[in-house]
Amino acid sequence: MVQICRVQSWFVGVTPLLIFVTVLHQGFATVAPPTPAPHKEPGRPERGYYNVTNNGTICLMAYMGLQLNISYNSTSQKKVVQDVMNLQPNLTKHSGSCDSEIASLQLTVDVKTILTFGFTLNSTSNKYHLSEVTVSAAWPDMKEPISVHNSSLDYLRGTLGYSYFCRDEQTLNVVQNLSINTFQLQVQPFGVKGDQFGAAEECQLDEDDMLIPIVVGAALAGLVVIVLLAYLIGRKRSHAGYQSI
Repeated sequence: MVQICRVQSWFVGVTPLLIFVTVLHQGFATVAPPTPAPHKEPGRPERGYYNVTNNGTICLMAYMGLQLNISYNSTSQKKVVQDVMNLQPNLTKHSGSCDSEIASLQLTVDVKTILTFGFTLNSTSNKYHLSEVTVSAAWPDMKEPISVHNSSLDYLRGTLGYSYFCRDEQTLNVVQNLSINTFQLQVQPFGVKGDQFGAAEECQLDEDDMLIPIVVGAALAGLVVIVLLAYLIGRKRSHAGYQSI
Protein backbone atom coordinates (compact mmCIF):
# COMPACT_ATOMS: atom_id res chain seq x y z
CA MET A 1 0.00 0.00 0.00
CA VAL A 2 2.86 2.34 0.81
CA GLN A 3 4.44 1.70 -2.60
CA ILE A 4 1.17 2.56 -4.41
CA CYS A 5 0.90 5.86 -2.54
CA ARG A 6 4.48 6.71 -3.46
CA VAL A 7 3.82 6.06 -7.15
CA GLN A 8 0.70 8.23 -7.06
CA SER A 9 2.62 10.99 -5.31
CA TRP A 10 5.34 10.79 -7.99
CA PHE A 11 2.75 11.22 -10.79
CA VAL A 12 1.14 14.12 -8.92
CA GLY A 13 4.52 15.83 -8.69
CA VAL A 14 5.52 15.18 -12.31
CA THR A 15 2.24 16.28 -13.95
CA PRO A 16 2.59 20.04 -13.16
CA LEU A 17 6.19 19.89 -14.39
CA LEU A 18 5.07 18.42 -17.75
CA ILE A 19 2.36 21.07 -18.07
CA PHE A 20 4.91 23.81 -17.34
CA VAL A 21 7.37 22.44 -19.94
CA THR A 22 4.61 22.20 -22.58
CA VAL A 23 3.45 25.78 -21.99
CA LEU A 24 7.03 27.02 -22.04
CA HIS A 25 7.68 25.21 -25.37
CA GLN A 26 4.53 26.73 -26.89
CA GLY A 27 5.64 30.15 -25.70
CA PHE A 28 9.00 29.79 -27.41
CA ALA A 29 7.32 28.50 -30.58
CA THR A 30 5.11 31.58 -30.67
CA VAL A 31 8.05 33.93 -30.29
CA ALA A 32 10.07 32.25 -33.10
CA PRO A 33 10.11 34.31 -36.34
CA PRO A 34 7.92 33.02 -39.19
CA THR A 35 9.60 31.17 -42.05
CA PRO A 36 9.64 33.32 -45.20
CA ALA A 37 7.54 32.04 -48.08
CA PRO A 38 9.55 30.46 -50.91
CA HIS A 39 10.02 32.51 -54.07
CA LYS A 40 7.48 31.63 -56.77
CA GLU A 41 8.62 31.38 -60.35
CA PRO A 42 6.62 33.65 -62.69
CA GLY A 43 6.08 30.91 -65.27
CA ARG A 44 6.54 31.11 -69.01
CA PRO A 45 6.53 34.70 -70.35
CA GLU A 46 4.16 35.90 -73.05
CA ARG A 47 5.67 36.53 -76.47
CA GLY A 48 5.77 40.14 -77.57
CA TYR A 49 6.21 41.70 -81.01
CA TYR A 50 8.76 44.53 -81.06
CA ASN A 51 10.06 46.42 -84.09
CA VAL A 52 12.25 49.40 -84.91
CA THR A 53 11.57 51.76 -87.80
CA ASN A 54 13.91 53.99 -89.76
CA ASN A 55 12.25 56.76 -91.79
CA GLY A 56 8.93 54.92 -91.56
CA THR A 57 10.39 51.59 -92.72
CA ILE A 58 10.81 48.59 -90.43
CA CYS A 59 14.50 47.82 -90.06
CA LEU A 60 14.46 45.45 -87.08
CA MET A 61 11.87 42.87 -86.05
CA ALA A 62 11.64 40.70 -82.94
CA TYR A 63 8.96 38.33 -81.65
CA MET A 64 9.86 36.65 -78.35
CA GLY A 65 9.18 35.95 -74.71
CA LEU A 66 11.73 37.44 -72.31
CA GLN A 67 12.62 36.74 -68.70
CA LEU A 68 15.16 38.61 -66.58
CA ASN A 69 17.09 36.68 -63.96
CA ILE A 70 18.84 39.09 -61.56
CA SER A 71 20.74 38.68 -58.28
CA TYR A 72 20.74 41.77 -56.04
CA ASN A 73 20.98 42.98 -52.44
CA SER A 74 17.51 42.81 -50.91
CA THR A 75 16.46 45.59 -48.51
CA SER A 76 13.79 43.48 -46.81
CA GLN A 77 15.80 40.25 -46.48
CA LYS A 78 19.17 41.95 -45.93
CA LYS A 79 21.01 39.51 -48.18
CA VAL A 80 21.65 38.75 -51.84
CA VAL A 81 18.58 37.20 -53.48
CA GLN A 82 17.80 35.94 -56.95
CA ASP A 83 14.64 37.17 -58.62
CA VAL A 84 13.00 36.42 -61.95
CA MET A 85 10.79 38.85 -63.86
CA ASN A 86 8.81 38.28 -67.03
CA LEU A 87 8.57 41.16 -69.48
CA GLN A 88 4.89 41.77 -70.23
CA PRO A 89 4.43 43.00 -73.81
CA ASN A 90 1.42 45.20 -72.98
CA LEU A 91 3.49 47.05 -70.35
CA THR A 92 6.69 47.25 -72.40
CA LYS A 93 7.59 50.17 -74.65
CA HIS A 94 10.03 49.56 -77.48
CA SER A 95 12.32 51.80 -79.48
CA GLY A 96 15.74 51.62 -81.11
CA SER A 97 17.88 52.56 -84.06
CA CYS A 98 19.28 51.01 -87.25
CA ASP A 99 22.44 51.56 -89.24
CA SER A 100 24.13 49.64 -92.02
CA GLU A 101 26.16 47.53 -89.58
CA ILE A 102 24.69 48.33 -86.15
CA ALA A 103 21.12 47.94 -84.87
CA SER A 104 19.62 48.23 -81.40
CA LEU A 105 16.36 47.40 -79.68
CA GLN A 106 15.45 49.06 -76.37
CA LEU A 107 12.67 47.72 -74.14
CA THR A 108 11.41 49.85 -71.25
CA VAL A 109 9.11 48.72 -68.42
CA ASP A 110 7.75 51.56 -66.25
CA VAL A 111 11.15 53.28 -66.44
CA LYS A 112 12.24 50.91 -63.65
CA THR A 113 13.61 48.32 -66.06
CA ILE A 114 15.41 49.11 -69.32
CA LEU A 115 16.82 46.37 -71.54
CA THR A 116 18.83 47.13 -74.69
CA PHE A 117 20.00 44.63 -77.30
CA GLY A 118 22.79 45.62 -79.68
CA PHE A 119 23.38 43.71 -82.95
CA THR A 120 26.41 43.89 -85.23
CA LEU A 121 26.64 42.93 -88.92
CA ASN A 122 29.86 41.78 -90.55
CA SER A 123 29.58 43.20 -94.06
CA THR A 124 32.27 40.84 -95.35
CA SER A 125 30.65 37.57 -94.30
CA ASN A 126 27.06 38.96 -94.23
CA LYS A 127 26.66 37.44 -90.75
CA TYR A 128 25.12 39.21 -87.76
CA HIS A 129 25.01 38.44 -84.06
CA LEU A 130 23.92 39.86 -80.71
CA SER A 131 27.08 41.61 -79.55
CA GLU A 132 25.91 43.88 -76.75
CA VAL A 133 23.38 43.96 -73.91
CA THR A 134 22.69 46.73 -71.40
CA VAL A 135 20.32 46.34 -68.46
CA SER A 136 19.35 48.84 -65.78
CA ALA A 137 16.86 47.99 -63.02
CA ALA A 138 15.54 49.87 -59.99
CA TRP A 139 13.11 47.49 -58.33
CA PRO A 140 11.45 48.43 -55.01
CA ASP A 141 13.31 45.84 -52.90
CA MET A 142 16.75 46.61 -54.34
CA LYS A 143 19.16 48.19 -51.88
CA GLU A 144 20.63 50.08 -54.82
CA PRO A 145 19.81 50.17 -58.56
CA ILE A 146 21.60 47.79 -60.90
CA SER A 147 23.23 48.81 -64.18
CA VAL A 148 25.20 46.27 -66.22
CA HIS A 149 26.73 46.31 -69.69
CA ASN A 150 28.51 43.71 -71.79
CA SER A 151 29.74 44.54 -75.28
CA SER A 152 31.61 41.31 -76.00
CA LEU A 153 28.74 38.87 -76.47
CA ASP A 154 28.27 36.42 -79.30
CA TYR A 155 24.67 35.15 -79.37
CA LEU A 156 21.85 34.79 -81.92
CA ARG A 157 24.04 34.38 -84.99
CA GLY A 158 22.27 34.74 -88.33
CA THR A 159 22.71 35.59 -91.99
CA LEU A 160 21.81 38.88 -93.63
CA GLY A 161 18.28 38.70 -95.06
CA TYR A 162 17.35 35.75 -92.82
CA SER A 163 15.78 35.69 -89.37
CA TYR A 164 17.20 33.85 -86.39
CA PHE A 165 14.69 31.49 -84.79
CA CYS A 166 14.93 29.40 -81.61
CA ARG A 167 11.89 27.49 -80.42
CA ASP A 168 13.54 26.17 -77.26
CA GLU A 169 14.25 28.21 -74.16
CA GLN A 170 17.79 29.51 -74.14
CA THR A 171 19.81 31.51 -71.61
CA LEU A 172 21.90 34.54 -72.55
CA ASN A 173 24.48 35.09 -69.81
CA VAL A 174 25.24 38.81 -69.69
CA VAL A 175 27.24 39.16 -66.46
CA GLN A 176 27.67 37.02 -63.36
CA ASN A 177 24.57 38.32 -61.59
CA LEU A 178 22.31 38.75 -64.61
CA SER A 179 21.06 36.53 -67.41
CA ILE A 180 18.19 36.67 -69.91
CA ASN A 181 15.98 33.71 -70.74
CA THR A 182 14.39 33.78 -74.20
CA PHE A 183 11.36 31.76 -75.30
CA GLN A 184 10.37 31.06 -78.92
CA LEU A 185 12.61 33.85 -80.07
CA GLN A 186 12.60 35.10 -83.65
CA VAL A 187 14.62 38.18 -84.54
CA GLN A 188 15.91 39.88 -87.67
CA PRO A 189 18.03 43.00 -87.11
CA PHE A 190 19.17 43.50 -90.73
CA GLY A 191 17.84 43.00 -94.25
CA VAL A 192 14.15 43.28 -93.33
CA LYS A 193 11.83 43.52 -96.33
CA GLY A 194 8.35 44.79 -95.60
CA ASP A 195 6.73 43.64 -92.37
CA GLN A 196 7.51 39.93 -92.60
CA PHE A 197 10.42 37.93 -91.24
CA GLY A 198 12.87 36.47 -93.72
CA ALA A 199 13.32 32.70 -93.97
CA ALA A 200 14.22 31.33 -90.53
CA GLU A 201 17.60 29.89 -89.63
CA GLU A 202 17.00 27.61 -86.65
CA CYS A 203 19.26 27.62 -83.62
CA GLN A 204 21.51 24.75 -82.63
CA LEU A 205 19.17 23.74 -79.80
CA ASP A 206 16.30 23.15 -82.23
CA GLU A 207 18.56 21.24 -84.61
CA ASP A 208 19.73 19.01 -81.74
CA ASP A 209 16.11 18.34 -80.73
CA MET A 210 15.32 17.27 -84.29
CA LEU A 211 18.47 15.17 -84.54
CA ILE A 212 17.71 13.03 -81.49
CA PRO A 213 14.49 11.41 -82.82
CA ILE A 214 16.17 10.89 -86.20
CA VAL A 215 19.09 9.05 -84.57
CA VAL A 216 16.75 6.98 -82.38
CA GLY A 217 14.57 6.11 -85.36
CA ALA A 218 17.58 5.11 -87.44
CA ALA A 219 18.88 2.92 -84.59
CA LEU A 220 15.51 1.17 -84.23
CA ALA A 221 15.29 0.62 -87.98
CA GLY A 222 18.79 -0.87 -87.97
CA LEU A 223 17.85 -3.16 -85.10
CA VAL A 224 14.77 -4.39 -86.97
CA VAL A 225 16.88 -5.14 -90.06
CA ILE A 226 19.44 -7.08 -87.98
CA VAL A 227 16.71 -9.15 -86.30
CA LEU A 228 15.06 -9.87 -89.66
CA LEU A 229 18.34 -10.94 -91.25
CA ALA A 230 19.13 -13.18 -88.28
CA TYR A 231 15.70 -14.78 -88.60
CA LEU A 232 16.09 -15.41 -92.34
CA ILE A 233 19.60 -16.86 -91.91
CA GLY A 234 18.34 -19.08 -89.11
CA ARG A 235 15.50 -20.42 -91.24
CA LYS A 236 17.80 -21.06 -94.16
CA ARG A 237 20.19 -23.04 -92.00
CA SER A 238 17.36 -25.07 -90.48
CA HIS A 239 16.04 -26.02 -93.93
CA ALA A 240 19.54 -26.95 -95.09
CA GLY A 241 19.85 -29.34 -92.14
CA TYR A 242 16.95 -31.56 -93.31
CA GLN A 243 17.91 -34.64 -95.38
CA SER A 244 15.51 -36.42 -97.77
CA ILE A 245 14.90 -40.12 -97.00
